[in-house]
Amino acid sequence: MSDAQLLQELFDAFNRHDLDGVLACMTEDCVFEGAAGPEAYGARFTGHEAVGAAFAGVWKTFPDVKWANDVHFAADGLGVSQWTLVGTREDGVRIEADGVDLFTFRDGKVATKKAFRKDRPLIEPA
Repeated sequence: MSDAQLLQELFDAFNRHDLDGVLACMTEDCVFEGAAGPEAYGARFTGHEAVGAAFAGVWKTFPDVKWANDVHFAADGLGVSQWTLVGTREDGVRIEADGVDLFTFRDGKVATKKAFRKDRPLIEPA
């Protein structure tokens, strides 16, 4: 499988809310840097347990969350995905914002995922 195909598999698992599928695409010592957090890099999660908890938290906060319009590029051990994050919290507040992820690969899996998202205010229900 090519790295670009791996990214498509990863995003398909994200959109199914399939934690096992997501983590199967990532190295055991994977690093995820979220789009928001207290540090210059956002928030950093390392290893399957921490990364899995971070993704599960997003699915809990936005039960219908999807990474729509995803497009993936990969070459020379590096990858980029473009997407639109779309989701609704239980109180009706929505998020819709474009973003990108930067990836590195090792042994046919994602080793690092760095998320960058437009800083758009949440959309209040009408």
